Amino acid sequence: MLFRQLFDAESSTYTYLLADLATREAVLIDPVLEQVERDVRLVQELGLKLQVVLETHVHADHITAAGLLRERTGARVFASARGAPCVDRQLSQGDVVRVGGIEVRVLETPGHTDDSLSFLCDGRLFSGDALLVRGTGRTDFQNGDPGQLYDSITRELFSLPDATEVYPAHDYAGFTMTSVGEEKRHNPRLAGKSREDFVAFMKARQIPPPRKLDVAVPANRACGLSEPSSPHPA
Repeated sequence: MLFRQLFDAESSTYTYLLADLATREAVLIDPVLEQVERDVRLVQELGLKLQVVLETHVHADHITAAGLLRERTGARVFASARGAPCVDRQLSQGDVVRVGGIEVRVLETPGHTDDSLSFLCDGRLFSGDALLVRGTGRTDFQNGDPGQLYDSITRELFSLPDATEVYPAHDYAGFTMTSVGEEKRHNPRLAGKSREDFVAFMKARQIPPPRKLDVAVPANRACGLSEPSSPHPA
């Protein structure tokens, strides 16, 4: 499997490209609108066909390129059944997305937002904003819930093998990835902390809202387009 980790510096967002080398069919996870030319060019340079765009959640800090990529490449957009209504396929716990020989398993991991998903593929966990490197997503908007996030991480993500590689949707400290075992041992919000500890910590945080919150959320509910394009047939 071909794997690339891409970065948008303005929003500190990671986009992930997965592709089946036999069929050349590809998946993009969490593409950013300002990076659409980079991503399309990379797909073309590598001789790939973009089939699916996966969204971990309705983002509040950047606008997705999902809708534009659908228009330009014919890719279909998949996201949570609780999320954007513009998608081509609504995903739920245990669903499997198949692209060529790649299988991506869907894990519902709400708490950062109520529509948050994580994706598991070939020993790699794409954790969205649920689990970050030595941190977690915030829970103070978009129906976030700290207790629910703690449960999603400790019951769902931490049940995976310790060697599972974790690739988050964001990083703000220069990290690129981690592992399930590493976060169990060293994440300061989770290691040795009870659910009550975590909830109290998250509720006590005083941080400003994302700068693009009021623009990004409605835009992303339309797959990043001011005029939503029609979903493609499943």
